[in-house]
Amino acid sequence: MQGIDIVGFLQKLPIYLIPMIFAITVHEVAHGWVAKYRGDPTAMMLGRLTLNPAKHIDPLGTFVVPLAMLLLSGGRLAFGWAKPVPVAFRNLRNPRGDMILVAVAGPAANLLMALGWSLLLALELSLGGAANTGPGQWFANMFYFGITFNVLLAVFNLLPIPPLDGGRVLAGLLPPGPARALESIEPYGFIIVIALVYYAPGIMSPFLAFFQRLFLSVAGLS
Repeated sequence: MQGIDIVGFLQKLPIYLIPMIFAITVHEVAHGWVAKYRGDPTAMMLGRLTLNPAKHIDPLGTFVVPLAMLLLSGGRLAFGWAKPVPVAFRNLRNPRGDMILVAVAGPAANLLMALGWSLLLALELSLGGAANTGPGQWFANMFYFGITFNVLLAVFNLLPIPPLDGGRVLAGLLPPGPARALESIEPYGFIIVIALVYYAPGIMSPFLAFFQRLFLSVAGLS
């Protein structure tokens, strides 16, 4: 096993932190904004409809877990989470249908951010950011990581297991009986997800590869 380059990791830390904080914060705000639009003001009343990261940060999920994964994987893999935006589904105009919209809003926001990072990467590369050294390369690396992290966050959250967003979507699409059965596994959902990702890591690979190629093509990279 190769030694971990702590100094190199710390030098690259801003490259990771900036896209990660934006990705996790905007993901949660998107949930809250759609919930407010569909009739539930809970997130707004609790001051969560803000891009101030301090309102959304979960120390473990926003920093410790993703940074540890980045460090241990040499910058190749990370995912994380923020404090979930509270949504009172009973307040929504059409609770089952609106639950789907609220759930999809987070991953959709991440895919839009991936598109934004890809456009920034395209601009940077057109200005010579592909050079091996200098600020241009630093920004190009950050934009590239912004694409990768947002794609990973979107695909991970769309796994059809509660409490992930994909689980909420599936529960909203199923008839009431099967939906309640699916929702009953929510207390064990995170354990199931971690086991699934660990023992079947390829389950997300086709979707990650598809979106990665899509957004890199926007940036002018094959």
